Amino acid sequence: MKLQKYISKVLDILIAIVLLLFFASFVFRDGRISGWYQQFFPNLNGSTITSMTFLDSLTGYGVTSINPDTLCYILKTTNGGDNWIIKYSYKPPYSNISFNKIQFVDNNTGYASAEYTSLFKTSNGGDNWSTIYTGLYPQDMAVINKDTILLVYSSILSGGVYRSINGGLSWQALGPVGGNGQPGSIYMFNKDMGFCLGNQMRKTTNGGVNWFLIPGENYWGIQLIDSLKGWKTVGAGIKVTTNGGLNWISQQLPNLPNAYSGTNLFAINKDTVWMIGNEYYFGLFYKTTNGGLNWGYQFADTSIHITLDHFINFVNAKIGLASSSYFVSEIHTKTGGNDTTFFTSVNNNSSIISHDYILFQNYPNPFNPKSNIKYEIKKEVGSQKSEVRIIVYDISGKQVAILVNENKNPGKYEVVFDGNNLSSGIYFYSLYVDGVRIDTKKMLMIK
Repeated sequence: MKLQKYISKVLDILIAIVLLLFFASFVFRDGRISGWYQQFFPNLNGSTITSMTFLDSLTGYGVTSINPDTLCYILKTTNGGDNWIIKYSYKPPYSNISFNKIQFVDNNTGYASAEYTSLFKTSNGGDNWSTIYTGLYPQDMAVINKDTILLVYSSILSGGVYRSINGGLSWQALGPVGGNGQPGSIYMFNKDMGFCLGNQMRKTTNGGVNWFLIPGENYWGIQLIDSLKGWKTVGAGIKVTTNGGLNWISQQLPNLPNAYSGTNLFAINKDTVWMIGNEYYFGLFYKTTNGGLNWGYQFADTSIHITLDHFINFVNAKIGLASSSYFVSEIHTKTGGNDTTFFTSVNNNSSIISHDYILFQNYPNPFNPKSNIKYEIKKEVGSQKSEVRIIVYDISGKQVAILVNENKNPGKYEVVFDGNNLSSGIYFYSLYVDGVRIDTKKMLMIK
């Protein structure tokens, strides 16, 4: 009994010391920055990139803001963003008009929108662009197919969501039009489901004909990877949904000094998501490889110490681009960035105490090299299955094992953790249900 108390006391002291070192390490700037480099555009005379889209790993398009010469541009790359050429120059009648969105529906047909009465269309892969009069002044655009386009703008008298089903030749007002808080951004996951944002966030499930409120929510950037799961950036960080945007749950980002939340994100798949962060002097990226259960970070320094605040776009898992609205340049990677430092706050108070789920202490503990972990789902019979994950972390917060990753019915379960390939030391295991961390417990392996 005395020996057991002694081991427990020593374990607590070791945890306290290591966690002090762990949190102190946040002030250390990761110097592994070789995975990103600065990529310049042609001479745009002060214009900055406002939107970008890629058709494949090589072919992409971008549009710009207006410059002091009252010109804005449509650009194209055919080598994954290494080089860009100007395909179209637009001289708006006023100095406050810029391109704000570009989207393609196939290799030939694409649209670009600007905050003026014309929509721009190409039918030959961006080589030539024609103008279509709309009479609208859109802040954002969503292209569904070559015929169906949605535009939004926030005029008090006639602002709202407008849709064309004939390639921009005529437009129909959808949903509430006029009044304060009209939408200035729109995101469509498919032809039926999407979101728009004015002073409140709304969702449609019938192509924009009707919109209903998502109370208390907004977004800076938003992307879904299927009809249920997706992420959005908000002023306080990032949130995830697992029910098509009806509810959003905050996910925890690393606590970095001199850093603040980013404005945009890009989800490669259900596990890997990138988000632009911002640090006063360096480019900062947040990244998850397990659907946001824990987030890491990496810095992307350049010769001009570019800060990122605008957009991020990944062509595939390796090729990615991000941009600042203050510099006529981009950050580019061909290697999926550099080494990401992953942390998880395994000893904080953010766990949710729930009577519906129980995570038990492992046994035996200490152990060598296997230990059993029990957990219980106490939801009522007949309720929906829960998305359950049990993840093991080392003392630095690095993920070392995923023991459970599946939907579970109510019941009692047991799983074995095998640390045969790991070294002796302190480990933590966390129970997540539907993306929310329920509980975390510590264990000790002695070989």
